[in-house]
Amino acid sequence: MFEGWLFYTLTVIVTLSEALILLVLFYYYYISVFGWWKHDEEKDFNPEKRFALITAAHDEEAVIRYHLESLKQLNYPVELFDIYVIADNCTDNTASVARQEGANVFERFSPEKGKGFALEWMFNELFKQEDQKYDAICLFDADNVVSSNFLLEMNSKLKKGFRSIQGYLDTKNPNDSWVTASYATAYWSMNRMWQLARYNKGLSNALGGTGVCLEYKLLQEFGWGATCLTEDLEFTMKLLLNGIKTSWAHEAKVYDEKPVLFSQTWRQRTRWLQGHWDVAFRYMIPLIKKGIKDKKWYPIDGAIYLFQPFLIMTMLFNFLLGAAHYFSPVPIYASPITGLAPGWFWWTFGILGYCYPMLGLILEKAPRSAYLYYITYPFYGLTWFPVTVWGLFQHNNQGEWAHTAHSRCISISAIESTGTVAENDIKHNPVQPQKHKGKGSSVRRTYAPYATLVTRDEPSIKREATSDVTGRAVYPTLVGNSKSSSILKPVEVVKATISQEKRSQASAGGENFG
Repeated sequence: MFEGWLFYTLTVIVTLSEALILLVLFYYYYISVFGWWKHDEEKDFNPEKRFALITAAHDEEAVIRYHLESLKQLNYPVELFDIYVIADNCTDNTASVARQEGANVFERFSPEKGKGFALEWMFNELFKQEDQKYDAICLFDADNVVSSNFLLEMNSKLKKGFRSIQGYLDTKNPNDSWVTASYATAYWSMNRMWQLARYNKGLSNALGGTGVCLEYKLLQEFGWGATCLTEDLEFTMKLLLNGIKTSWAHEAKVYDEKPVLFSQTWRQRTRWLQGHWDVAFRYMIPLIKKGIKDKKWYPIDGAIYLFQPFLIMTMLFNFLLGAAHYFSPVPIYASPITGLAPGWFWWTFGILGYCYPMLGLILEKAPRSAYLYYITYPFYGLTWFPVTVWGLFQHNNQGEWAHTAHSRCISISAIESTGTVAENDIKHNPVQPQKHKGKGSSVRRTYAPYATLVTRDEPSIKREATSDVTGRAVYPTLVGNSKSSSILKPVEVVKATISQEKRSQASAGGENFG
């Protein structure tokens, strides 16, 4: 047995680290409980807000056509949104493809590489256009396809006074490999047990880099200034320091292409951790000070989120020290917290901790294959340890941006359709009404100038006349504020209930993930 100061020093360190880990874990478990339920909320889909849709693209000619097609098929008056593409340091035909699709293309060539710099430049260019008046800016990545109801949802949120909004981040290629499947299960669970839970609790959500909606005046007031490798996280914390929380739009979905190979996810997540460490070092302490000064919890909650890489490092330290303790012929430390319960209790606690995120999959009606892929999730989770360590060593290098190549060409029609759609099914035309193929609560885009409200048991349908604010009787006003009624939404994949308890089965190129 170790004698003297070393044994007692290690005992104190281990006790404090175990207490810290358990405290943060129980805090996140507590927050996640608020994601178990979805609450009815009033939504006004009468289109009023005007949007600038901005996509930052670097060598994305393979996928950007599908992305722009999804934007052109948004169920929103075409005169109320404009599409912009930043062809950022492109060496391929991204700019020409985007122009062919009718987008406003701004080409940028600069030694300052990275999405944050490109957006900063684009915002300044946009502010110079005095003839264009926008209420909000939406940010996307070129590999995304966007759900048809996206702007209707964001329009409703903006009319409630929210200034920063994050949409639901889904996966368009969950079947491609165990890596993409791990991403998909992580995002499905996180959207429900972390993002929705935080929204229900009244905390700030986190911007995810794409599917973002920001009030135009917000950017003019505070500027962008987020140019590190995780510009979304940086801007989230910048807003929190200025007393602005980010809201959550659970039904405004963006389908993102996830890395197929482990080498790709290693580079991507290393970049994320480089940026996370940088933002944590700069914002964590100021957020704690603001929370204490203002007697508000949400800035401290933001600081706790920034603390995550520190927590991972603490877990890694305990794991390595525990391994040394296990193989040592004599005890090298004592663990009062572990000694509070028998070994079987901690094994049970660990197994339940592994299984708990599956509750998010159940609540989100994830396909059955997701549970099979969940078997590989522990390996994916364990790789966060070396990624976090490497991100710490590289966190001062915020200028070396690693681009993730995209090639998965899937149309929004393939994802939102209940039928089989070929991967190359690209329709070069405006929004077209879709035929109703099923019965019950499935909803197709409607061209009728009225709102359709349906009670949960659907015994009757009430139609309400609406005013035509756009000059075209195309986009219905949809308002619901009763727990006994819900809204028929103008998107095929969304079921007729505002409680949002049904999730669509996404088909990727005609193949169902389930």
